[in-house]
Parts: sequence; structure tokens; C-alpha cells
Amino acid sequence: MLGFLLRLLPFWVREPLLIVLGSVLGVRLMYLAVHDQHLAAAGIGTVFLVFTAIRVYVVIHALRERRNPRTAPSADGPGGLPAHPAAQVHPQGDPAPQVHPQGGPAAQAQPGAAAAPHPAPKPPKKDHNAWGQAIAAVALFGVLGAVLWLGPNFMPADDDVVAQPVSCSEDAHEKLPKAFQHTPRPVTGDQLCKALNRPDLARLLGTPGEKATTTSSSNNTAALTAGKIAEPEAEVGFDTYTVHVSATYDQLSTDQYVKLMKYGNEQDIKTLKVLGRPAVLFSDHTMKIEINLGGGGSSGGPVQQGPLARTLAVALDRHDRGGYCEISVWSTSGALPTDSALLDIAEKVLPKIPERTTR
Repeated sequence: MLGFLLRLLPFWVREPLLIVLGSVLGVRLMYLAVHDQHLAAAGIGTVFLVFTAIRVYVVIHALRERRNPRTAPSADGPGGLPAHPAAQVHPQGDPAPQVHPQGGPAAQAQPGAAAAPHPAPKPPKKDHNAWGQAIAAVALFGVLGAVLWLGPNFMPADDDVVAQPVSCSEDAHEKLPKAFQHTPRPVTGDQLCKALNRPDLARLLGTPGEKATTTSSSNNTAALTAGKIAEPEAEVGFDTYTVHVSATYDQLSTDQYVKLMKYGNEQDIKTLKVLGRPAVLFSDHTMKIEINLGGGGSSGGPVQQGPLARTLAVALDRHDRGGYCEISVWSTSGALPTDSALLDIAEKVLPKIPERTTR
């Protein structure tokens, strides 16, 4: 299709176009071959340059033909006079006698008789301005070549393209466990994910340039409760930090929770209030579980200690009737944000969780 379109163009437009494109692409490929040491690019660039050289030779030859046109052989006689077919010269120089069609001698032409007028040559057709076409084509496609050459320098790199944040998956047809049916006004995992996956979450963590890379949510039940305690959870992951939020609908108050921490491995325990609700800050290690999905079947290693996480647990209501919301942050490098970041996140997420009204 492209070759057909090129054949439709006039000679003085098509040839400069091929020269410009061939030279631009050839030089660009040779530059890439030298810069990146790519042999294939060098071979293709050489083909383009050879093709361009051939087109330049064709154009130069056409220009020479236009400057020195070949003269067609003249049908006139010597001196530019037309050779009359009836006037033949005898070998001795005398005109040969001509026989009249009726047998009598032909009347010789009188000296004063006017010669037959010679038809004037037709004026040559006016050709198009070849130089104007060539210059216009070179200018037009020179601009195109400059755009192809310099375009990558003005285009954003792949690393500069802003990635769109991931969204929370919504499964409205998921059947909730029975524990959610017996819990007044429980929040679901999808609702927690939407409350946590805020546009300003990275800024609250102290990494404003990052975008969420992963999100997940589930409608689980608390461990060791035989599926009787609803515990929805959600998680949003960034390059630096991972944030996990859960809501546990048990009967444990914040004071009882703090007392249980004394028997665990929690560190840096600090009680406070968030939005008028009892809360506690503490640090604890996450769990690391490795699962091997090799050819011999799935197998898992022992549960290991993961990176340290900072957690803020806040009561589900102001009167601390039982139940709490936990917001945990950790990173694979072991770095942790400040406690104020956890407090800021809690102030944004907690209003999305209905307060517990009954015990």
C-alpha cells in the first residue's frame, strides 16, 4: 500500500522524500549501532544509506538531463530549408526532368513562385517547477525527520509515566460467614479496603510520591473462635510500606487488651485516645510463612519471624463496649513511620467504620 502511494507522487516529490527518509533513518540507526553496539542496527542502517545514495544518483542524473536535453533529428534539409520531395538533384547538378502524369514535361517552378510555408514547431509544454517541488518536499519531510530524531528526547521515559493506583476489588455476590449475620452493623473487607485506599494514604505515611501497588480484602473470622467472631480485614501495599487494617467484633475491651499484652512479646506499649476512643500503640513482629510449590508438591517451611510492625488498636466505640480496630504498618526493610502517621490514618479510617452500639 505504501509503495503504491509513493508511485502516485510526482518524481520531484517522491525522490526527495525517499532521500530524506532514508538518510534520517540510516543515520539514526548507525548512531544507535555505535552507541548500543548493536550489529543488526548497523546492518539495517547501511542498507538505508546505500538506498539513499542510489536515489541521490538518480536525482542528479535527472537534473543533468533537464539541463542538457537531447535534440531530436531534424527533418529539414541543409541550411534549415525543407527538402521538397519533387525537387531532386541530378548527379551532374542539373535538376532531373520530371514527367507529367499525362506524359508531357512538367512545368518548372518559376523563380518568383512562393515556396510552401513550413509548419512552425509547437511550443514546448510548460513543465512544473521541479526545483520548487524538490525544495518543498525536502523542507516538509525534513521537519518530519527532525521530529523522528528528536521526539524521544521530549517524550517522558517509562519510569516517569505516572502509574494509576490499584483499586479495591468489589465482590457483591460473596456470601458472608454466619458471624457477620449475628454482628450488629459489621463492616466488610471491601468497605475497609475502600476506607484505607485513600488518595492521600502515601502522603500520610510520609512517602507522597508513591502509588498503591497491591490491595486485598477478606471477610474472615477471628482465629480460635470456631467462626463465631467476625474479623474483616484489608491491606494496601506500597513500594516502601504495607498497611493492614482489621476490625474484630469480640467482647474484649481495650483495658483487657492491654493486660494481655503484658504476657506477649509486644514492645513500646503506649495508651492514648483517638477521636475520643480508648486506644493503644505497640510494636510486634509479623509472621513469615514460606510455601514451596515445587514439582514434588506444595510444602511449607516453619513459621518465621517477619519484620517489625507498628500497630494502633482503637476501640470500636467511645464507651469501649468491646471490639477494636487495628491499623498496622510495616516494611521489608524494617523501617517504620512515625506514630503520628498511624494516628492520621486512624482519623481517616475510623469514621468509615460504624460504632458498636450493643454489647
